[in-house]
Order: sequence, then C-alpha cells, then structure tokens
Amino acid sequence: MSTKRPVAVALAGALCLITTACAGSSTDKDGATGGNAAAARSGYPVTLDNCGVSQKFTQAPGRVVVMNGASVAEVSTLLALGLGDKIVANQQSYGMSEVPGRAKAIKSLPNGDVKLNDAYDIPREAMIGLRPDLVLSTTSYGFDEKNGFATREQLDQVGANTYVSPQGCDQDTSKMTIADSYTLLRDMGKVFGRSDRAEKLIAASEKNIAGVSAKVKGEKKPKVMVLFSNMAMGGNDFSSVVAKGIYNDILAKAGGSNAFQNASKTSFADLSKEKVAATDVDALVVIGYNDPNPAAYAEKLLKEFPQWPAAKNKKYVALSDSMYLGPSNDLAVEKIAEMLHPGKV
Repeated sequence: MSTKRPVAVALAGALCLITTACAGSSTDKDGATGGNAAAARSGYPVTLDNCGVSQKFTQAPGRVVVMNGASVAEVSTLLALGLGDKIVANQQSYGMSEVPGRAKAIKSLPNGDVKLNDAYDIPREAMIGLRPDLVLSTTSYGFDEKNGFATREQLDQVGANTYVSPQGCDQDTSKMTIADSYTLLRDMGKVFGRSDRAEKLIAASEKNIAGVSAKVKGEKKPKVMVLFSNMAMGGNDFSSVVAKGIYNDILAKAGGSNAFQNASKTSFADLSKEKVAATDVDALVVIGYNDPNPAAYAEKLLKEFPQWPAAKNKKYVALSDSMYLGPSNDLAVEKIAEMLHPGKV
C-alpha cells in the first residue's frame, strides 16, 4: 500500500509535488478593444499575462491538454466550470476526492493514448500530435525543453495557447494561498467564457470559509502535522512533511497551525524520526496521493508516536484534493476545523 517509488522520485525531481502552479498570473480586462461587434459581445478576445507571456484567446479553447505536474488543480477547475468536454487529453489523477463524483469524472476523461516519459508526462512529439489549442501545466517545468517537453514557443507555433497555474512560474509553492486557487478559477472562467460560474464558485467558497473561521475564532490553535501518506521525497524517514504553502493558509482558516512550519524554508521538510518524535503534534492531516487508504497510514503514525497529544486524543483527518491548489479548499477548511474543534463547526 505504498506509492510507487519511481513516481515519488519523478515528482520530487519535477520540483512541483502536488500543487504548484504562476505567481503573477494576472488578467487584463475582458473583451475586445474594437474588432467586430459579435466578438465584443462574446467577451473575446481575452488576453492573459501569464508568467511574462501574453496569451490572446479569440474564442473558447476546444482541444485542451492537461499535463500531469502531480496536480489535479487544473483538471478539477475545468470540471468545476463544466468544461470536461473540452479536454482531449488529461494526465492528472489522485484517485480520490473530497468532492462526490469528481474522482470518477476525472478517471473517465480521455488520456490521449500517449506514451508518457520518465516524468510521467507528455513528451514534445506526442504533445504536438494531440493538436491542442490550450495546454495547461502546473508549473513552468511542463514547458521546459530540457525535460523533453514542448516549449511555450513551440506550442504557439502550432496554434496552441499555454497556461502555467498560480505560483508555478518559478516552481516555488511556499507562498501559495487559497487566493491562488481563486486566480486559477477566474483565469479559466475568462478563457472559456465562464466568468459568471467562476465567480459563483469563488463566492460560495469564500462564504463557507468565512463561516467556519468565525466559529473557531478565539479558540486555541492546535499544532498540526501535515504530510503525504506513504510518500518518499528525500533521504529521511519523514521526507514529505509540509512546512509552507497553501496548506498553512487552510490550517489557519480552520483554526490550527503547522507544527513544522519552521522546519524548512521551502514547501516541504525532510525530517528524521527523532525530530518528529520530539515535536508536540496535536493533530494529523494525512494527504492521500493515489493511496487507497491514507487513514490507515494516519493510524500507524499515531501508534508509532504514542507520546503525541494527537495519539492520545486520536486526532486526525485524511484528505486529498481539497488540500491543494484547486476549487475545493473550503472543504479542507471545514473538515479540518471539525476535527480540531469538535462541536464548534
């Protein structure tokens, strides 16, 4: 019941485990400045300044390729906007989701029948052969020629726009927040002419999070260990422990704090068993990445460290896609708050 080691190595090598996506992914105003009246009424053209690359959309894309990037942020965002029929090849999957039906919907999407490279993603020639008009990558890694991928310039030459998700320009996810999930939703809403739907999803998420945060305001903030189940990314016993990133924003809004936020300057800490044992852990959040039973991993940890308050109180929750960049962060906030502050939420 462990994640395949080669996958973990590929993910760590990509420097974009699970959530990364493009600081400075900003949008210009919708609509045309001139052009024919029909285009103006439709909201096109739309221009995005994405990682310093200007992308102009004259119509909604119809042949979308979603690269792996160890993410489901992009494919989940498209599905939340009702755009599954626009995807011709999707390589993203966690095998589970907090959103009913989402994992099944992702599994049913076409994968393009592509032979993947060593990074478990779509190589250049195969990408060109898919004839995309939009390619989504979690980070700039997915457009790096050194990795065997089609570059943004090469894709532009064959008529495909490209998009790197928020915080993915420099592949540093340590500053990612829930607001970046909203940026991704807004950008895709504009690109596909679904801005109204995107804004409704964002408003509902904001309302849910605000409601939860209000109920736990003033409560003591338990120290939470966030880590991936059965995932090895470094040389120590605990190499997939979260230190910084969107996870901390989610924890804070749920009335908690990260027990290991100072253990690394980057998103993940590579920790010894002794360091973990010496830290007071009030609760566990175990993230499942293609692991069918992350709860079993949580139970195992609680037995391994009986001195933790988390073990004495059996405090843990197993989550998956709601903990990452994507449209469902409010569900993670809600489930973590219910675990940390029972009776308050």
